[in-house]
Amino acid sequence: MTRNRAKETRSPVGRSKQNPRTGPARDGSGPAARDGNLAPGLYLVATPIGNLRDITLRALDVLGAADVIACEDTRVTARLLTTYAVTTPTIPYHDHNAARARPAIVKRVAEGQAVALVSDAGTPLISDPGLKLVRACAEEGLAVVAIPGASAMLAGLAVAGLPTDRFLFAGFLPAKSAGRRRALEDLAGVPATLVFYEAANRLPAALADMADVLGPRPAAVARELTKLYEEIARGDLAELAARYAEAGPPKGEVVVVVGPPEVAEIAGEVVDKRLTAALMRLSVRDASSEVADELGLPRRQLYERALQLLGRGGDKAR
Repeated sequence: MTRNRAKETRSPVGRSKQNPRTGPARDGSGPAARDGNLAPGLYLVATPIGNLRDITLRALDVLGAADVIACEDTRVTARLLTTYAVTTPTIPYHDHNAARARPAIVKRVAEGQAVALVSDAGTPLISDPGLKLVRACAEEGLAVVAIPGASAMLAGLAVAGLPTDRFLFAGFLPAKSAGRRRALEDLAGVPATLVFYEAANRLPAALADMADVLGPRPAAVARELTKLYEEIARGDLAELAARYAEAGPPKGEVVVVVGPPEVAEIAGEVVDKRLTAALMRLSVRDASSEVADELGLPRRQLYERALQLLGRGGDKAR
């Protein structure tokens, strides 16, 4: 095994005591100054997810002092910058131009510039481009600095009323039902609250698949967080699926939070007895689904147990 030597990155934080544009550095309240400007580095700046007043003072300092702002959509970012009279020039950085634009951005930082990276809303790298840019800067030993702030994922989790001590952010599920169900089956046994982003037009179908695959778990749909028509709908997955099936797709940005699976204290022989009986009249897939619904257990777990009972291991289900 070969060992990669970790590259040292020099953070700009802590190089200067005070700067009128960015605030004190040694206490962690802002990045340090370089002749009245930001020190060289890539700054990951969180922006509001709806309400423009959710921008932080530190974020405004960094956006104003940066040499350039790399944006997912320059038109979206322009509205924020205009509101706060920030005149820093912007450049596009998104999925479609990332491979072409990334080397130029890294070069800017290497030559001593401060580059702020923003997404359309929320924290960069959370379900939007940016990861490869951060990696490229880190590999060159360049400073990467987080300027934290709004996040739809954390806001949705906070208002859902579901366990927050352990959670998994799963991003966007596949658009088509077959792929979505496979992804949900992979997540069914995860002992944590699940957080998803979902396109509003796909919400009814996604909730129906969640209810079918994950079972009667408590959940919440957080829509238009921090905006005028913010809405939080709570209930079990079946109730929420029925609600949006009747009402139709909502408008706006959506976060879906699903509670963790319950720890069922069910003896192994009970599971085996139910599965054996079901396998006498159903396929492996249908038998495991039926018993999963009856006992409130993850379908994938019961599917694997059904294969074991049939002595077929990883063979294809009939």
